[in-house]
Amino acid sequence: MGQEITEPVRCSLPVLGFAAFSGTGKTTLLTQLIPMLREQGLRISMVKHAHHDFDVDKPGKDSYELRKAGATQMLIASDRRMALMTEFEPPADPRLQDLLAQLDPRRADLVLVEGFKHEHFPKIELHRPSLGKPLMFPEDTDIIAVACDAPLDRDCDRPLLDLNDLGAIRDFVLQWHRELT
Repeated sequence: MGQEITEPVRCSLPVLGFAAFSGTGKTTLLTQLIPMLREQGLRISMVKHAHHDFDVDKPGKDSYELRKAGATQMLIASDRRMALMTEFEPPADPRLQDLLAQLDPRRADLVLVEGFKHEHFPKIELHRPSLGKPLMFPEDTDIIAVACDAPLDRDCDRPLLDLNDLGAIRDFVLQWHRELT
């Protein structure tokens, strides 16, 4: 990712990140956790960092063709959803703060974030010792808990969660959210 952001992220909604190295299962966990949080009455907004050039539209579709023709912003909407595509010229990593400003706070109770691990906001670290990657929590003071699938080889001064116990992760998130609201 680009340069280190030193200012804390600010948002009118609680923002909680899930930080881990690639291949740890962030998206898989979140696709299972979001319905569990919705069952508890929380409306969830989601922000995900993508490391690659991506499109949510398909070549040949009007919105894709209009964006490729030079529109720096392309908003497409129907009676069911809308999507806003913004081209960054010159290309630059987006700042989480700027992305959060695009969200409608009237439509959510909690923002979950996948990625943006170098920015300053509360995060749960997901860790699988079998992947051989280092723990982030010793260096990242924004990590409020560590979810892992095996015992850690060092002491941890943060709450430890079982990465395979989605109920425990849900309960931790709900308690954290209650304390903020």
